[in-house]
Amino acid sequence: MPNRWNLPDLGYGIGLRTKHFPHILAEQPPVDWFEALSENFMDTGGRPLYVLDQVAERYPVVLHGVSMSVGSTDPLDLDYLQKLKKLAARTNARWVSDHLCWTGVSGINVHDLLPLPLTDESLAHVVARVKQIQEVLERPIVLENASSYLEYAQDTWTEWEYLSTLAEEADCGLLIDVNNVYVSAFNHGFDAKQYLDGIPADRVVQHHLAGHTNKGTHIIDTHNDHVIDEVWALYQYAYGRFGEVSTLLEWDADIPPFDVVHAEALKAAEYRQAAAPARLTGRGTANSEAVHAV
Repeated sequence: MPNRWNLPDLGYGIGLRTKHFPHILAEQPPVDWFEALSENFMDTGGRPLYVLDQVAERYPVVLHGVSMSVGSTDPLDLDYLQKLKKLAARTNARWVSDHLCWTGVSGINVHDLLPLPLTDESLAHVVARVKQIQEVLERPIVLENASSYLEYAQDTWTEWEYLSTLAEEADCGLLIDVNNVYVSAFNHGFDAKQYLDGIPADRVVQHHLAGHTNKGTHIIDTHNDHVIDEVWALYQYAYGRFGEVSTLLEWDADIPPFDVVHAEALKAAEYRQAAAPARLTGRGTANSEAVHAV
């Protein structure tokens, strides 16, 4: 089922990172698309913005932010949103995304993606803010599920129910980070496939994949390694649920050469192809055993 905004499947992309700027400009590699971190380009000029302009001329670009703070009780930062709107127009961004989280309060940014209490009160608060954000940007935004390491005692929703209801009531899109689902499922003991089963397919615009660090008792979402087999298997399951969705490989620490990151992103095509026969015959549904772990 396509998403309700008819946003295209861009294929397999990677994050635009400073380390790779020289290679990208010199080689113009055959990448389907790039995701740019909004905050890295909103308040800067010079070489970073020059590189982004060059990339946007040659490739589809999506903007991904970490500072919208949709769950904060602080007023929305309208200056930030206007800068984001301008950057999206400059790059012809196919869509703009951020996280379901809060990043600070009382004007202080803690530079972390903090989980929300999953309650009726917080849901109503976030729905109203997302509607306001979309009015300012004049486009639907896409919200990502963040990895989490704690839960609130007052939670009355599961995360997937909360996220799904938010998307319907605020009329926004969803970025399902498959690695984050796996990380949070491990940390909190829920079923990762049940999470994916609970997400409305027509709201899903994009996927993220990444590596993480397993500490034994918990997993930290570090984006510093290859994607593990279990996350690839979950991605294959997600394909059975959501179909062909733009997929982005994140690698933000201990970043290897460009070709290593690109090759990791292209593995996603192999997992889609392995799941495709079951999907085409109608057996790739949410509860089908045909979409199997590899």
